[in-house]
Amino acid sequence: MTSFADLGVPAHLDQVLAQHGRTEPFPIQTASLDAALAGRDLCGRAPTGSGKTLAFSIPIAVRSGRAASKRPRTLILVPTRELASQVAEELRPLAQAAGRRVATFYGGTSIGRDQQRLRKGVDIAIACPGRLADLVQRGDAKLDAVDLVVVDEADRMADMGFLPEVRRLLDRTRSDRQTLLFSATLDGDVDVLIRRYQHDPVRHEVDDPAEDPGEVRHLFWHAETADRVAVTGSIVSAMSSTIVFSRTKHGADRICKQLRRRGIEAAPIHGNRSQSQRQRALDDFAKGRVSALVATDVAARGIHVDAVGAVVHFDPPATDKDYVHRSGRTGRAGADGLVVTLVPPDRKRDVGALQRKLGMTRRVDPVALDELHAATASAA
Repeated sequence: MTSFADLGVPAHLDQVLAQHGRTEPFPIQTASLDAALAGRDLCGRAPTGSGKTLAFSIPIAVRSGRAASKRPRTLILVPTRELASQVAEELRPLAQAAGRRVATFYGGTSIGRDQQRLRKGVDIAIACPGRLADLVQRGDAKLDAVDLVVVDEADRMADMGFLPEVRRLLDRTRSDRQTLLFSATLDGDVDVLIRRYQHDPVRHEVDDPAEDPGEVRHLFWHAETADRVAVTGSIVSAMSSTIVFSRTKHGADRICKQLRRRGIEAAPIHGNRSQSQRQRALDDFAKGRVSALVATDVAARGIHVDAVGAVVHFDPPATDKDYVHRSGRTGRAGADGLVVTLVPPDRKRDVGALQRKLGMTRRVDPVALDELHAATASAA
């Protein structure tokens, strides 16, 4: 059995990993650590849950320099607040053992606190592009000393429209930096990043067996606009853990209130919610205290929860990419899942075009709640 020490991880960091129950490397770590520790650029195709955060956290703890005021040495770019918090939680014990300071930077938090921390010196900055760009524009952060960059979940950044800002930020870092890029896909816009910002990168593509999809049913139901809350409530009651997608923030709040009136515990997650509110909603959902999480598309990119029984497209998605991303919240880690799209009369043509793009049969059926109860009964 390969150990972290076998892969060149220093003894003091190996000890920290062992204290946190990390004794056997995941495939992406085994594949990538040697090159990353040696200072090579690296691009890795690895899904969420495959261990990629540790794959770049270890090299950062080994290679990150010490920062001067306002000049971080290592930059980790992530698409969402939730991911920034998750990366910080995993990286911080290793960074502390190496004597390096870590801080997160994202919207919805005090910019004054960010400015204060940067003045004191942040060795490793974990940032969402928007907040970091704001700090750079204000002169509170300077990236000319950054010689180690991680771009995490690059495909999500592309989907969320962040790549122009990512490029502007990377252009401010040192040209001789080491760049590590991780993504669920390495083509399209992500490949543009690889070709522009990496030098002869080592490429690793690893699939995590734990992420193998289960069997997912995709249903499209005709639902009058006024009936959608009642239908959604019935789906949640039958399937329990359900993520409901709303087109707007206000819509998400409204759906939550309407579900609660029906006796269903629901929590919203969107850009107008504070980080602590979003994290509390995720925790309550993961622990079963909340049955329905009502999310907008952007906020949903920070949701990584297993055992989601169903996804409801309360508002049909705008694009086929949005449909795939939303629907991918269920049927994870080998579990089966259910995806229900509620189709008002005025969206039937749009949904037909969406089905065609996805290679699905163009059909919208009447609501059939008995199918849900039959499915849950057979599963039990």
